[in-house]
Amino acid sequence: MRALALLLPALLWLSTPAMAEEVVLGLSHDRVAITATFDGSEILIFGAVKRESPIATEAPLEVIVTVSGPKEPVMVRRKDRDFGIWVNKDSVAVDSAPSFYAVATSAPFEDVLTDTEDLRHKISINRAIRSVGAKIEGTEDFTEALIRIREARGLYSLQEQAVALDEQTLFRTAMRMPADLIEGAYQTRIFLTRKGQVVSEYETVIEVNKVGMERFLFNLSREHPPLYGLLALVIAMLSGWGAAALFQMLRDR
Repeated sequence: MRALALLLPALLWLSTPAMAEEVVLGLSHDRVAITATFDGSEILIFGAVKRESPIATEAPLEVIVTVSGPKEPVMVRRKDRDFGIWVNKDSVAVDSAPSFYAVATSAPFEDVLTDTEDLRHKISINRAIRSVGAKIEGTEDFTEALIRIREARGLYSLQEQAVALDEQTLFRTAMRMPADLIEGAYQTRIFLTRKGQVVSEYETVIEVNKVGMERFLFNLSREHPPLYGLLALVIAMLSGWGAAALFQMLRDR
């Protein structure tokens, strides 16, 4: 019994996997403020790889960085011409699509991650979107259309070889966030991979919020809709009266 008691801690120590490599992360700023003049923002993501021992393998380390906006349901519709008029035909409900999604890698995507690991961690744009309730064939066409539309708007992007990795230790990349962001927590994930396998993962959050007058008007519209409508009407009337007065003054000259 005494020998078993001495052996048990050793067995537990051997069965516990050691974290050989992990991420130490930094952000240029972890909060984005949306104002009336907001035209987008660029987030610098940088960090280092912390090791308990020197690199003991020749396989290179790769880095993947993803930034994902709040998820929301989306209805994707297909239009077709009927008697010369464009009408909605088929539709597919995408129950969970990120409002913003960007992926940056230190090498070509297919070289840094296997398909199995992509399926497990849902890193690629396609895997970040889940479609349910599709009753028609060709559901993947709707998903691809959603991705194509949001890529054109700068909301989805895959930036291969955009992560600089120095001496297999220091990494950095810049994520461009467009002007039409929605409020919420933007999940930021960093993956370390070797031979396409994820060896370490780190996660943090970037907060995106309206500030100043935009925040006041947003809260007013949600919490006191009648007052917000009355205020909008008064502002419209004052704007019209001001424009008319200015026009009259210029005409009298």
